[in-house]
Amino acid sequence: MAGNREFFNRKLHSLLGVIPVGVFLIQHLVVNHFATRGEEAFNSASHFMESLPFRYFLEIFIIFLPLLYHAIYGLYIAFTAKNNTTKYGYFRNWMFYLQRITGVVTLIFVVWHVWETRIAAALGADVNYQMMADILANPFMLVFYIVGVLSAIFHFANGLWSFMVSWGITVSPRSQVISTYVTLGVFVALSIVGIRAIFAFV
Repeated sequence: MAGNREFFNRKLHSLLGVIPVGVFLIQHLVVNHFATRGEEAFNSASHFMESLPFRYFLEIFIIFLPLLYHAIYGLYIAFTAKNNTTKYGYFRNWMFYLQRITGVVTLIFVVWHVWETRIAAALGADVNYQMMADILANPFMLVFYIVGVLSAIFHFANGLWSFMVSWGITVSPRSQVISTYVTLGVFVALSIVGIRAIFAFV
């Protein structure tokens, strides 16, 4: 029974990391990228997201609860799993190690980001272009956001590779090599979007 429960938890953890958490990450990066078009464009995109119907329901059940489960179980994996060089080989073993590291870094970053934005908004602050510009005016916070965003993107892209393996989408060695290049492309593309968005506020 314990083995079946762990199998289910790992499957669910992998799925939630892609849908809906990964989808939300992409959506969030796209909205932030509107900052490259100027303050008004970003504020309009941000206001549109805040005006969605059933917003709080969506935030709780589509974002926060799946993210909370993924984070808690991810911490369990990060501090109990061991590298398996005989199964994954040198490169994939390093990817597995980096997945654990970026998972912890991403969690720290997300908690801080939620505190600075969503909690601040609940206390009456305006979540807009000027808020982010003020945050990123601090050089330490600028570096922190760059590291946090890149960690989140890597964690998603590399997790996407693991998701395709664990869900039987890429079974053969060749398909797994191809998916390595595809997920690398996802990492590079989203990193460009994320970094451009950050520097648009500077």
